[in-house]
Amino acid sequence: MIVKALRVGLGQLIIFIDFITRPGKKQRPAEAQAQVNQAARSLTLYQFHACPFCVKTRRTLHRLNVPVALRDAKNNEQDRQTLLEQGGKIKVPCLRIEENGETTWMYESKVIIDYLDKRFAAV
Repeated sequence: MIVKALRVGLGQLIIFIDFITRPGKKQRPAEAQAQVNQAARSLTLYQFHACPFCVKTRRTLHRLNVPVALRDAKNNEQDRQTLLEQGGKIKVPCLRIEENGETTWMYESKVIIDYLDKRFAAV
């Protein structure tokens, strides 16, 4: 019981610190942002709201101004099942990438952040 309360409290602290220290969004010309928005439609982030690695990944999405659909794999049973059945395991963060008719499930915040930086930082 105490461990759960501590974990919830730390999760809320992480969310608060993220909120007050969130980086500004990348500014792009409207046409470039439209291209980013279009590309982001093929991405979905499966995450837990208070997971520090998920917060780190969401901060990168915010910084790069990439509007990715978020799925709550902790509180939404359907999202959790999709992650397990299609991704292979319940592990977050997980970025689902749909390109050229193929779906890739990318795990590990560092790998996801590197991918996002390579794909969107120069746009």
